Amino acid sequence: MREFSLPALYEVPADGNLTDLIRRNAAQHPDVAVMGRKVAGTWTDVTAKQFLAEVRGVAKGLIAAGIEAGDRIALLSRTRYEWVLLDFAIWSAGAVTVPVYETSSPEQIQWILSDSGASLALVETAAHEASVESVRANVPALKSVRQIDGDAIARLTEEGADVSDALLDERMSTAKADDPATLVYTSGTTGRPKGCVLTHRAFFAECGNVVERLKPLFRTGETSVLLFLPAAHVFGRLIEVASVMAPVKLGCLPDIKNLTDELAAFQPTLILGVPRVFEKVYNGARAKAQGDGKGKIFDKAAHTAIAYSRALDTPRGPAFGLRLKHKIFDKLVYTKLRAVLGGRGEYAISGGAPLGERLGHFFRGIGFTVLEGYGLTESCAATAFNPWDRPKIGTVGQPLPGSVVRIADDGEVLLHGEHIFSGYWNNEAATAEALADGWFHSGDIGTLDEDGYLTITGRKKEILVTAGGKNVAPAVIEDRIRAHALVAECMVVGDGRPFVAALVTLDEDFLGRWAAEHGKPAGSTATSLREDPELLAEVQRAVDDGNSAVSKAESVRKFRILSAQFTEEAGHITPSLKLKRNVVAKDFADEIEALYNAPRTTA
Repeated sequence: MREFSLPALYEVPADGNLTDLIRRNAAQHPDVAVMGRKVAGTWTDVTAKQFLAEVRGVAKGLIAAGIEAGDRIALLSRTRYEWVLLDFAIWSAGAVTVPVYETSSPEQIQWILSDSGASLALVETAAHEASVESVRANVPALKSVRQIDGDAIARLTEEGADVSDALLDERMSTAKADDPATLVYTSGTTGRPKGCVLTHRAFFAECGNVVERLKPLFRTGETSVLLFLPAAHVFGRLIEVASVMAPVKLGCLPDIKNLTDELAAFQPTLILGVPRVFEKVYNGARAKAQGDGKGKIFDKAAHTAIAYSRALDTPRGPAFGLRLKHKIFDKLVYTKLRAVLGGRGEYAISGGAPLGERLGHFFRGIGFTVLEGYGLTESCAATAFNPWDRPKIGTVGQPLPGSVVRIADDGEVLLHGEHIFSGYWNNEAATAEALADGWFHSGDIGTLDEDGYLTITGRKKEILVTAGGKNVAPAVIEDRIRAHALVAECMVVGDGRPFVAALVTLDEDFLGRWAAEHGKPAGSTATSLREDPELLAEVQRAVDDGNSAVSKAESVRKFRILSAQFTEEAGHITPSLKLKRNVVAKDFADEIEALYNAPRTTA
């Protein structure tokens, strides 16, 4: 058993709640832009004073609508300015926010609303309202539904005009540090979602220590953060609250269809994302270079960036020749890549899934360091992250200051600290199982090095055991295969089977480009090309790269390209892009059987 901890850098208030942050900001930084808001297609600033005034107006409307302290309010919306406004308004009314993904099915919405006992649902669109109304008969506690696109903000503000400041101030002070701030439902990869109770104290401990440890990245009046992850996800919530705590300017983006344009317009100094975003940036830049006839130059530049980053971790650092090549490529390639990311940032924080060592070195090598972290809903997002001044690429960093990470005898990662959730809502049995002996049992397998840097190697429940008795952690090889531009998703299979195999889906955007470059018929699809020898050879290269990270017994011996995608709508992936393995295994059972009843496609 091994454990590691760092002293706390932030003193969690003995009492109080998250509304103290917006009141403090308005008092200490009244004219500082704390939000960026899209108005008629243009980003406009919202000052700390303006934000507090808007929050107070909506909170008064909630009180006028009959919301009592402790009530649960569902918030179903994409990531947008109104999401943050409503979140703080709910807290200001003394209530508890229950985020719901905007992609949720009526069945999922029904479960979260009924389990949480939500009395009000704030939804973004008419379609969302229709979904809620379709299950309303099965949600007895739900009293009303308000639609953001239907002027819910303006109407609540108008309805609350007669609520006194004194009553609102009293309500804003009702919640104490150990009271629930939010119920965040797990993604349900292994069953029905459970509501994680995250207190105001947990957010103070989490965000306070993150901001202090990454202080040079959170500079009031200078730093700007663009949030394009789902605000309903705990990682998105960390970004929201940490930005308000710092405070720094936060912009919210509902989708990433035009992410490059939005990055150029908003020019964030700090980007928070999931590995797939950074993979897309790399693959897109490489594909563009190849399309312009500059593929070889890009590949040399990428190789140089990776070598340069690796050399930074050696005692002597990069040699003179490497520094010279790096300087040349910085002018030719790296500057343009940084411009794609907004042009002002030098750091990003990545979570939700492993980034991969190669990609981590590539981005640091071009002058844009991606600090990888690790966390769960139950740990209020990040429970470990790489420090800005001492990152170890390939790890998920050191424990959150003020917390402890322990590796149990069976390799499971155990967590302790004020940021840990207080339990699962209405589920004592699951709470007792997860919070045993004062430690949260994460279900992840990992290791700690001598400096306390954590490496996650897999999930306890996802460990495959082949017919030969070999234990295989799928995440290691899946992440490497998925890093290839052609690959959208990859799921390793082999539990109880004679060897390890994989299901692969193709990136539809990149497939069209690849097909054109290789002389395939116009309009080619995964269905028409899945047996194409050139395509199979290209995917084989991705598999070979994945196999290089594991032992021969753990390597993928066969793969099968699927015609369909793993989609959230079909229940194959969660909104945070985690695979629901049991659903995929069920829906693609015939494809899996075919892997073990046909000649091998790889050795």
